[in-house]
Amino acid sequence: MNWHAVFHHFWPHIAAGCYAVACLLATSHALLYKRDTRAAMIWIGVIWTLPALGPLLYLVLGVNRIRRRAIKLGVHKTLSRPVPENLGEAESSCAEHLQHIARVVSRVATQALTTGNHIEPLCAGDAAFPAMLAAIDAAKKSITLCTYIFDNDPSGRKFVAVLERAVKRGVAVRVLIDSAGTRYSWPPITWRLRHAKIPHARFLPTSLFAPWQVATINLRNHRKSLVVDGGIAFTGGMNIRHGNVLADHPRHPVQDLHFRVTGPVVTELQEAFANDWAFTTNEILDGELWFPGLPEAGDVIARVITDGPDADFENARWTLLAALAEAQTSIKILTPYFLPDIALVTAINLASLRGVRVDIVLPAKNNLPFVHWASCAMWWQVLERGCHIWLSRPPFDHSKLMIVDGHWVLFGSANWDTRSLRLNFEMNVEAYGRTFATEMEKIFSQKIATAREVTLAEMDSRPLFIKLRDSIARLFSPYL
Repeated sequence: MNWHAVFHHFWPHIAAGCYAVACLLATSHALLYKRDTRAAMIWIGVIWTLPALGPLLYLVLGVNRIRRRAIKLGVHKTLSRPVPENLGEAESSCAEHLQHIARVVSRVATQALTTGNHIEPLCAGDAAFPAMLAAIDAAKKSITLCTYIFDNDPSGRKFVAVLERAVKRGVAVRVLIDSAGTRYSWPPITWRLRHAKIPHARFLPTSLFAPWQVATINLRNHRKSLVVDGGIAFTGGMNIRHGNVLADHPRHPVQDLHFRVTGPVVTELQEAFANDWAFTTNEILDGELWFPGLPEAGDVIARVITDGPDADFENARWTLLAALAEAQTSIKILTPYFLPDIALVTAINLASLRGVRVDIVLPAKNNLPFVHWASCAMWWQVLERGCHIWLSRPPFDHSKLMIVDGHWVLFGSANWDTRSLRLNFEMNVEAYGRTFATEMEKIFSQKIATAREVTLAEMDSRPLFIKLRDSIARLFSPYL
């Protein structure tokens, strides 16, 4: 029998059969593991309508491999943790709804609430960068730095210089940068770090010459933290870019918020870095060098909430939903990118309908016009239910902050969009305490004082072509 002739005759049937099996396997996986019905339907459409390419695209982009790797590194959830009785309120009756928020977050987050913390806001790079540089220069034992963007610019070079001095005096230094974040400047800062012999790594590196890495091309480590000697930390939403230093009148100025943190919660920030570093390099950071015993430093009750497409999936989203559901008097939201999913929109509107005052501050001029258009297409959904949207004056405001009832505060790296809440590795801090919350409300009020309120009538009166442009952009909101 001439097998070559048989194969030549039947190969179209064999190829069709293999394609059908691949489509069936990919479809079965999408049906079983995709939580979002719309995502499952879209992927099934892609699988069956793109010959050969559909199953391959799903294999590369649709299957979550990060979850398995993270669990192998020992990242596990605890189903319940003790919650402090009064959460900083003198009377337990005032803290009952705060208890509900804390209880929800305690059931979804890896970390526990800690007492005795001090948190100080640092506005823009003008305040944050000198404080961070001074802390690095004073380091005696260890430094860990995690950032999304680390530009090779005047500010970035200052950080390299102080890190190099720290290495030379014997301080243990580890620097973790997201792979995508190294591409915002050229040449990348990694060249300077390598030349200065500063231990560093890129999170989920991708390359055109390594096609097997394409599966993680859409996943980014958006976390920002600096921990010095295991005892003082800086975290928030600020990247290392000279645009944050407003006093120098940079070409692309950016307003932002960062925070100096002391107290037991610093250990949780260090744990988050250690997990990311182990994930990236397989090096385990442990012991007194990285995790010294920490005394109480203030009266803020706080917890680190890590979030990502792994064992911490949707922790930030659950936290936002819990806070929106329990708010009694006021909700204040400050974010650069406002593209919430339908569940978050519903929760915001329900709070407003219950009589809670909802204020949302967004930048009047966004650094990503397409994202701004998509966001505009959604504003009517909250405006028609009585929420208030304010547009802050330039420069672009990259700050991320949420305040509930003048007591509960959430700050960190996550935005109100699908990328932050489902794809990125994010890190936020929830804080309980009226003194700190009052301080943050002052910052929020200062932004509103110079902002312009948007009305529903204004949104309805936009020209038709603008409405169509914004609505088309909104279709892509899950991918922005």
